[in-house]
Amino acid sequence: MVKRKIAIVTGARADYGLLYWVIRLVQDDPDLKLELLVTGMHLSPEFGLTVREIEKDGFSIAEKIDMRILSDTEEAIAASMGFGMIGFAKVYARLKPDIIVVLGDRFEVHAAVSAAIPFRIPVAHIHGGEATEGVIDEPLRHAITKMSHIHFPATEKYKKRIIQMGENPKHVFCFGAPGIDNILKLDFLDHDRLCEELDIPGDKKIGIVTYHPVTLEFKTGDAQITELLRALDQAKEIYWVFTMTNADTGGRAIITQIEKFVKAHSSNTMLHRSLGQKRYLSLLRYATLMVGNSSSGLIEAPSFELPVVNIGDRQKGRAKTENVIDVEESKKDLISKAIDRAISPAFRKSLAGLKNPYGNGGASERIVETLKNFHITESLIKKKFFEIGK
Repeated sequence: MVKRKIAIVTGARADYGLLYWVIRLVQDDPDLKLELLVTGMHLSPEFGLTVREIEKDGFSIAEKIDMRILSDTEEAIAASMGFGMIGFAKVYARLKPDIIVVLGDRFEVHAAVSAAIPFRIPVAHIHGGEATEGVIDEPLRHAITKMSHIHFPATEKYKKRIIQMGENPKHVFCFGAPGIDNILKLDFLDHDRLCEELDIPGDKKIGIVTYHPVTLEFKTGDAQITELLRALDQAKEIYWVFTMTNADTGGRAIITQIEKFVKAHSSNTMLHRSLGQKRYLSLLRYATLMVGNSSSGLIEAPSFELPVVNIGDRQKGRAKTENVIDVEESKKDLISKAIDRAISPAFRKSLAGLKNPYGNGGASERIVETLKNFHITESLIKKKFFEIGK
């Protein structure tokens, strides 16, 4: 029996964490052959060279595609997409995968999917149909959806949106977010071990900070991170753990400000370029709150009943639940007020029994089972626009 070759693309620590169990299950299935394609920030020392974490997890990497992310200017990001397409084209010609699997909305993923079109390779897209109105990921995500053939949205609302975009309902499967499987399957570090590994004082409240550029706004990152840091400086009873921003337009200005802040406040802050999935989720488990604009605050944090202060427009339009306190503008006083609310015992108590809108786990198994058994036909590649009501 010829094994079905599943090429899975990962370009950053964030999508790798969400894809982990899909990758693991494909690798372990005797009827499937994993072709793991690693690109983007994984290959950059500036962003922690996280390809080493993938290798440490025991995965064999089929190809590394260098997208040359040398700076965060508009020109550099656009050029990186071009380099990525060239690299993926060479890889597809060599490996000839049966299905390509991608997740999310980043420019690295767009390059991978665009390069697949001339090869007539079916693309399976996870986390389509969502909205992130403040970033370039918004149009990229929907473009990826239209270039894809099999869809795995995380909620019923997103499923309906994909069908609204003309995709065949028979090719759209709503199993929830695969990242939730990490919460159910991983063995978390206990509090003392986590504090020991990260060198965090065991008697401090922990706050997680992840702030990315809002890339559809022009050069606002510097002013926004200044206001955020001013607010964090007021909450001195909290030990702030910063995680690295993405390789997005304007990201380096944010990183520079954070590095200066952490250096000046070394007694109650630290910056990690990459925590790894186990330490990151353990941190979510024991944290008092999360602050910033990361999708993790909307997708994973509800499973821990963790309060989240969500700043600005980066996640605007995405499904969220009661753990999220929205702050419309990155202003010190507004952020401080939201932090005070988030750390109040009454607010934390109100989140008891919180239901995660992105599911209860098991998505990875169902996604892999679908990839394994999906009947690939000529009509799948020759897509027709599905007219609702006809």
